[in-house]
Amino acid sequence: MNRQEYNPLNDYLFKFIFGREERKRITLSFLNAVLNREGEDALMDITFIDREFDPQFADDKQSQLDIYGIASDGSQINIEVQLVNLYNMQKRTLYYWARMYQTLHKGMEYQDLNPSITINLLNFQLLPQENPHNMYGIYDIVSGHRLTEDLEIHFLEIPKFKLKSVKEMKRLEKWLAYFSNKLDERETEELAMSETAINEAIQAEHVFMQSDVERWQYEQREKAMRDYISAMSTSRREGLRQGLEEGWREGRREGMLEMARSLLALNVPVDVIEKSSGLTHAEIRDLQSQKNDASR
Repeated sequence: MNRQEYNPLNDYLFKFIFGREERKRITLSFLNAVLNREGEDALMDITFIDREFDPQFADDKQSQLDIYGIASDGSQINIEVQLVNLYNMQKRTLYYWARMYQTLHKGMEYQDLNPSITINLLNFQLLPQENPHNMYGIYDIVSGHRLTEDLEIHFLEIPKFKLKSVKEMKRLEKWLAYFSNKLDERETEELAMSETAINEAIQAEHVFMQSDVERWQYEQREKAMRDYISAMSTSRREGLRQGLEEGWREGRREGMLEMARSLLALNVPVDVIEKSSGLTHAEIRDLQSQKNDASR
């Protein structure tokens, strides 16, 4: 399969490349490019951790980070990939950051809290800035003084990346070019030769695509994404621009159910589906149970 024919932001493929211990050199290269770390300041190691936040209350949703790790300087780092705009990204990323930061255990002091960094890879445009990379922290609105470096939330908006000659690209631009997948075969080869970690990432893609199991998971994820986009497009054509709840009132129940199934396949939280679909919490939970039963 030609590289331009597949999606490097597919979460199964992304985790295969950037979330494995044996390939953490790739992840570290990417992180140092995003955080602009080099020399003695560069991150030298990262320990990957499978972390799922337990709900604090009965109605609280569970959150599972795409890639979570502890870096060599003690920083907690979370990398999230979002392919479509669910119109909750700002609050979603702040929620994940807050849950990641609250790691005080008995006997610990507030000064023991480690910096927490979230990196959002977005396949859509979200922010008003033209630059594809923007970092948010806590600053005084008037003076611009930064209160603490413990909070960093990075946004990488891939569609904003403007293609240029590989020779003119800086470190982070090379990674944006890798994720954008806009390069032809010659340019891709030049990009791989210019950055060892990107070359290793491309080689890992080949390994992934040669595995029947991994490729099947990839294709199922892509199908779920296509189904979701198709459902959204159909809803717009049917005049549901006022929201899915209006569609419910007009008797379009089956369309709501199909969209909810697509969102569940993308692991969209139940409370988000409930707000956007007009279905009840119980109805969505029932669909989720049917999905789990079918996958067994």
